[in-house]
Amino acid sequence: MIQYTLLSNQNIKEIVSPFGFKKITRIKKLTGGSENTNYFFVTESHSYVLNLFEHKSLNQVNDLAQLLLYLQRHNFKTSQPVFTLDQRLVLNWRNKPVMVKSFFEGKIMDDLPPHLLRLAGKKLGQLHQLAPVDYLPKILPFGYENFHLVNEYARSSPFSKWLFGIKDYVQPYLDLNLPKALIHSDLFSNNIVVKYDETSITILDFEEASNYYRIFDLGMAIIGLCSVNKTIDAEKLRQLLMGYCQIISLTVNEQAALQAFTVYAGASMSLWRHRNFNHVHPEMGLKNHYKALQILANNAKNQSPNFFRIN
Repeated sequence: MIQYTLLSNQNIKEIVSPFGFKKITRIKKLTGGSENTNYFFVTESHSYVLNLFEHKSLNQVNDLAQLLLYLQRHNFKTSQPVFTLDQRLVLNWRNKPVMVKSFFEGKIMDDLPPHLLRLAGKKLGQLHQLAPVDYLPKILPFGYENFHLVNEYARSSPFSKWLFGIKDYVQPYLDLNLPKALIHSDLFSNNIVVKYDETSITILDFEEASNYYRIFDLGMAIIGLCSVNKTIDAEKLRQLLMGYCQIISLTVNEQAALQAFTVYAGASMSLWRHRNFNHVHPEMGLKNHYKALQILANNAKNQSPNFFRIN
């Protein structure tokens, strides 16, 4: 089972003391989050989130903090790291990195309506217009470059054979001249905060940001935001692409690769779930959690190419 760090109220007050908050009036553990321990807390004037990173190094979290500042400087709205009194962004608490970020009021919506899907596509396009910073990873932890990780624990399994079949299917498209960009790489609905009146959205959680194919990010958004009952919904797909194409004109090669990269994105996340819940943190209740994304990737692969055509 995944082990998170249980923090007492006193622990939290100790951790955040370098920030100089005069009084903490409320503390609440946040659910969700597959890699971090997260707590919400309120001071006399503001609300914040404390992120304790279970698996990232201090250097990795420092890079994340710098990325969030970079996004802020370029007017891309997301949560912002808070400086300590001595101008640090990341603390080391019992050998685990800790960051405090601003909290965004709003709600999580599992099923985004059309106008919010268009906004999500537009926001993704705006992100892809920003120049990637040097410290961003150039391969994905569970991208095709790392599909071989499945062999460490499930060599020749049905899942392994399926995964390498997807790799063979995607490979020809990787040889195309496809643009790369600063990508989020994990755009699911739980990483989007919707304003209560549903007039705007904010994309959060840039922990997996990379300098990678922008069409992969769009494919991941299709997997994360456009599925209904384990199938890609044509109308949701159309709305997302409509918003994206207000900002970015996809190249001919990207249009040809969109279906394959949607399949690739689903396979990548399926590998993450399979490896995490069957090997890294075995958990009986989640061992088959990967299958929903496997089914979704297969559904995308079986669609007609016209299904993904940009109008």
